[in-house]
Amino acid sequence: MAIYFWDRCELRYRLKIYLYAKITCDKREKIFGFGRNVTIAGLVSFFMDVSSEMIYPLIPLFLANVLNVNKSVIGLIEGIAESTASLLKVFSGWFSDRIGNRKWLMVVGYGISTLSRPIVAIATGWHHVMGSRFMDRFGKGVRTAPRDAIIAESTNNAFLGRAFGFHRSMDTMGAVVGPALAFFFLGIFLNDYRKVFWLSMIPGAIAVLLIIFFITEKKKAFMDRSERPKLTLKHFDWRFKFFVAIATLFAIGNSSDVFLILRAQHIGISTVMIPVVYLLFNLIYSLSAIPAGILSDRFGRKRIILLGFILFAIVYYGFAVASDTTTIWILFAFYGIFMGLTEGIQKAFLATIIPSDFKATAFGVYNTAVGLAMLPASLIGGWLWDNISPSATFLFWRNDSRLISNIVYFFHWVN
Repeated sequence: MAIYFWDRCELRYRLKIYLYAKITCDKREKIFGFGRNVTIAGLVSFFMDVSSEMIYPLIPLFLANVLNVNKSVIGLIEGIAESTASLLKVFSGWFSDRIGNRKWLMVVGYGISTLSRPIVAIATGWHHVMGSRFMDRFGKGVRTAPRDAIIAESTNNAFLGRAFGFHRSMDTMGAVVGPALAFFFLGIFLNDYRKVFWLSMIPGAIAVLLIIFFITEKKKAFMDRSERPKLTLKHFDWRFKFFVAIATLFAIGNSSDVFLILRAQHIGISTVMIPVVYLLFNLIYSLSAIPAGILSDRFGRKRIILLGFILFAIVYYGFAVASDTTTIWILFAFYGIFMGLTEGIQKAFLATIIPSDFKATAFGVYNTAVGLAMLPASLIGGWLWDNISPSATFLFWRNDSRLISNIVYFFHWVN
């Protein structure tokens, strides 16, 4: 495809900008072109993801095997948790821009998520699990946009890809350690899910303390009430709106990862090995995020995003037709590569097309739109699984991703 080739003039131009930014970058920025805030934000995400991923791959199994919940209800729980709480992200981002503060919104958000763990640990019905998941995602809705804004504001534009790639790598490395700890403690506690859920509070508390003592931000100049940012899209141009629309359409075809976990169990992977499969996915994701970010800084972020969407279509087709456990292991590995190619780079691309005074609002709009799409995606996935077949769930998402890849290809050349 022509999109994978670029003429020498464009390449030389990009390299000149990259080298100039690298030379003139602040001397305090020593690791991948970013400084303490980005590094600490990465560590915070690492510990919170250790906490989250100790329980996330176990929740669908806990619902299905302990509470005897069907797949449609599991899809409903995930859809409501992700989508309803996502409504908060745009307001959190706007509020962060309006008051000129990121740090303490992060503290509140990470704190709420940590306090959600005891609810699932004592759950006796699926509605308790839904409450815990909603509270956890509510906290994510509060913290995500301010955190992304702090990363963007603490990084030179030429290094945004690697900064967000580093953050995604640290976040996902926590998702490697989390399932590993879950696997370890499940063996010790003889598959007692609840004890693992209780232990997951510890790394979450560490994340909150890191923000309180190590994240710093410059005080914003006082703004008159009439000058403070208003919650409106008029500040953003067509590129931002178009890309958010693309990401939202893609999210409709990419529901919760719980369906990947359920598919793995359906094909024949044992319960005790599910955290290990999920660990493999996150390890590959973590290892691919930084190289993908570096490539996106040098050769163009839209190219890398498009490559990720194409890979997604291939992987989901594989999940639809898979018939043995070896294939499932391979597909989880390639799914990790897809995440490395898209998750952080989409945010890095957004950071280049939004006004500096509205960064948190923009990230909030993006995260809200994508999160809201999770509700129909999860409901559709659960209905297809229960009423047609597990394969139908993945074939639907695969066809959606093919459509979005064509739109992204068009967007790249028009822009």
